[in-house]
Amino acid sequence: MKTGKTAAKKTKKTEPKKETYLLRLYVAGQTPNSVRALENIKRICEEFLNGRYALEVVDIYQQPVLAKGDQIIAVPTLMRKLPPPLKKFIGDMSATERILVGLDLRAK
Repeated sequence: MKTGKTAAKKTKKTEPKKETYLLRLYVAGQTPNSVRALENIKRICEEFLNGRYALEVVDIYQQPVLAKGDQIIAVPTLMRKLPPPLKKFIGDMSATERILVGLDLRAK
C-alpha cells in the first residue's frame, strides 16, 4: 500500500575536523627575538587555534638535547609536531600570514 508520503532525507553537514595542534617553540633565553617570537605565536594561537593547541617553549640553553634531537639550527624556531607533517618556521613569527599558511590555517 502506498501512502503518497515520501521520506525526507536528512542531510547532515559535516564540519571540518578540528585538529589539535602540538607546537614547540625553541628560543635562546630572553633575547629580544625570542621574546617577540613567543608573544607573536601566543597571539596567533589564541586568535586562530583557541582551545585547540598545546605550546611547549624550549630554551636551548637549558635543554640542548631537545634542540639537537629536533635538528634545530637557528632560533627562534617553531615546530608543528601535530598534525602531520612536521613543519618548521624560523624567525620572530611576525609574518602572521606566512605562519597561518604554513600551519594550514589559511589557503595558499
